Order: sequence, then structure tokens, then C-alpha cells
Amino acid sequence: MSAKTPFLERVEKALADDHLRGAVRYTAENLYLKRKAVMADLDVLAEKGEALGNFEELRARAQEIKRHTLAHLDAYLKQAAEQIRKNGGVVHWAKDAREANQIVLEICKKRGAKKLIKSKSMVTEEIHLNQALEAEGMEIVESDLGEYIIQLARETPAHIVIPAIHKTRRQIADLFGAVAGRELATDTKTLAGFARATLRQKFMTADVGVTGANFVVAETGTLCLVTNEGNGRLTSSVPPCQISVVGMEKLVPRLEDLAVMLNLLPRSATGQKITTYFNMITGPRRPGEPDGPEELHVIFLDNGRSNILATQYQEVLSCIRCGACLNSCPVYRQLGGHAYGSIYPGPIGTVLTPLLQGFDQWDELLQACSLCGACAENCPLGIQLHKHIIRLRGEAVAQGREHPLMRTALKAVHFAWTRPGVYKFVARSAHLGVKPFTRRREDGSEYLDNLPSIAAGWTNSRTMPAPARKPFHQRWAELQREEGAK
Repeated sequence: MSAKTPFLERVEKALADDHLRGAVRYTAENLYLKRKAVMADLDVLAEKGEALGNFEELRARAQEIKRHTLAHLDAYLKQAAEQIRKNGGVVHWAKDAREANQIVLEICKKRGAKKLIKSKSMVTEEIHLNQALEAEGMEIVESDLGEYIIQLARETPAHIVIPAIHKTRRQIADLFGAVAGRELATDTKTLAGFARATLRQKFMTADVGVTGANFVVAETGTLCLVTNEGNGRLTSSVPPCQISVVGMEKLVPRLEDLAVMLNLLPRSATGQKITTYFNMITGPRRPGEPDGPEELHVIFLDNGRSNILATQYQEVLSCIRCGACLNSCPVYRQLGGHAYGSIYPGPIGTVLTPLLQGFDQWDELLQACSLCGACAENCPLGIQLHKHIIRLRGEAVAQGREHPLMRTALKAVHFAWTRPGVYKFVARSAHLGVKPFTRRREDGSEYLDNLPSIAAGWTNSRTMPAPARKPFHQRWAELQREEGAK
């Protein structure tokens, strides 16, 4: 779904898709439980002295590493650039998406490159690299299985880690079948076999390999790629030229800092103790080495990040793109990724997208949050996303961007909640005010349905408990009287 489609229309479409909601909820819950189990195991290992630390200790160390790095980002960017050049690589600086895409185009034109293969990279999704290259007549193929699926579907990722979380086997088989020119079975062996055979040829004929980077080590100029498929390693070793597009915040100062991050990233993302493939790339191929690119280009991308550095939202740049906040988010579990309209969905997208691109088109996105705080609890860096959402909502209100009825409703709530007498009256009579929308279950419990106007969103896809006929304060007073009479 495009961001050009109004937010509420995207939400309604997602809520009406029972398959999407079921698939997203099932996978997100599975990842959430796996993460919980592997973090508990980490705590046990730490007690035995067999790990660098338990979850809270590692999170505290990771927070300090990122705080320090962001506070001295200019120095570490300079150090990383110097080391990359010493290693034989070429460093480029891009202030925005247009410049980054232009740099990639110029590198390709200089080499006469027409075919590119790309490993999974959220930052290249952010700058719409594929579209920019295709507009110039170049072929760029996604080599991550999930990314390849959504590329064939002409969609954006629905999840930071699992881009095709919303697709069924039948849908995938149909997409692959259109490429194969024949109908394919839906079993894993057939689908994976087709992708393997098709993409292998793309690897061998690609002129350029494009990657992102999970981390860049400043002291050595090393690019780090964390993947569960061999495509990242092939993309960075088979084509004669490698281009890595890297968000400027992806730095860590030292190799030992990497150990902390790698204890948190796979556990938070997929519930694994360690990812299947971990690649450390320090420069292009050297004489006598059997594989690796002849040229290595690293593009450090700003695209709004420097504007966040000196603000109260700086810690958002600590995000390591693990997706744990999505898996724990009750809103994401109901909507999936595309309803957000942004490349970055879920809680991190709700904060990061308005910060990078402004409130225009994205102010309504700030309402896609229950403020439950599950995102912060599960974030390996402890980023307080729900608190940042509250701050951004405040900025949006200050700019007059909230719904006019919402302003009136909140003023009424403020009036009632700051006057004890009014509050008690409202609490005692609330059940009468919503009586036309109150429904009764067989067990006698009551719930609200089909609320009107700005309250409709609370009940159009779920039930909401009806106000108690006796509010808590009244029941508590009665209980105290009963206890006193004994």
C-alpha cells in the first residue's frame, strides 16, 4: 500500500484482510516467544560465566557504546573513512537519497555495469535504489528470499527482518511460477529450489553487488553483514564490484564492541544465539585471494539523520534494525507493515519516519500506538519509542495537526479528570451514556460495539469493555464499609 493512500484507508484495508492479520500475528508471536526463550537462556549462561553478560548487562553496555558513538559520530566517521581508504576501498558521502542513488549510478556507468545483485538492505529500500536503477535501464535483483518475493510482487517489505511475512505459499508459488513459465508446487523444497537455481545464475552474471551493513567498525574500517542466507556472502564476494550503502549511524568504535552487539542482534531478531552467516569485509580482494570484489565502494548516507543527532530523539539512531519492537507491538500485530505506508513499519517506523521525512503525510502515523511500552521493554537498546511518540504527538498538536474533534474531546476529559466531583459523576453515569452501543454476552459481561465518530476506531475491529455500572471508587467505598462492619 502506498503512502499516498490515506492512513485510515490503509488501516481499514489491513483490518479487513483476515489472512494478513492471522499470518502477521502468528509469525510475530512466534518470533516474540523465541526471543523471550533465548534471552532467558542467555541469563542462565551469564550466571555460569559462559556469556559476556545477561540481557540487562549487555543492553546497558550496548546503550553506552551507541551513546558514546553518536556523541562523537563525526570523529568516528572520519576514522572509519580513513581506514576504509587504507584498506583499498573508496568512500562516498551522500546527504540524501538522490545523491546516494546518483553515486551508485555513476559507479555503474563508469564500469559499464548493467546487472546488479543486492542483499537485504533496509537503507536501500529507504532511498528507493531499485526504482532509480531500473529507471536508467539497469537490472537489479534482490537475492534475499523474502526480498526477492516482494520484488516480484512489486511491494515494499512488510517487516524489517521478514519482508514477506504476509505472503502465503500459494502466493509465492504463483509469483515464482510467473517467472518460471509453469505452475509450481507449494512445498518448501520446490520453492526454495526454484529461487536457488534462479538466483545462482544472477550471482554469476552480476556486474555489481549491492549490500548494506549491520555495523561498521571505525578502528578497522570493517563492514559487518549479518544474514541467515548465503546471499549476503555471495553478493559481497562474487561480483567484481561491491557497493555498500550505509546509514551514517551504523558505526561502532572497536571490534570488541561488535561482540556486544552480536550477542543482542540475532537473539532479538529471530531468537537465535548466533546468526547463520556473519561476514566481516575489510577492503576489496587482495593479490592472491580467491574471491572478493576488485572494487569496494562505501556510501555513508545522511538523509535526515544528522538533523536528529542534536535533538531529544537522538537515541532513535541507536536502532540496530532487529524488528523486536514490531514483534511485541499489539498495533503491528493487527495491521502488518504495509498499513504504515513507510519503509520502516511498527514502533520504530512510527518514530523514525516523521523524524526523517517530516510530519507531512506522516502525522497520522503517530496514532498507530497504544503507548503500552512493549517496544521499549523488548528493544535490545532500550529505546523509549513510546515516550518519543508522545513527544512527537505533542509537536504535532502544537502545529495544529490533531483532529478538531479530538482536541474538543481531550479538553472535556481534562476538565472532568481535574475536578473530583465531575469525575465521580462521569464515572457513575458513563454506562448510561454508552447504553445504545452496549452489548451483553451469554456470561452476562458487557462490551461496546460500533462506537461513532472519532471513537469508531476503538470498536471497528475489536470489542471494548463497557464502563462498569458501579465504578471502582464506589465499589471500594462499599467494601471498606463492609469490612468496617465486621
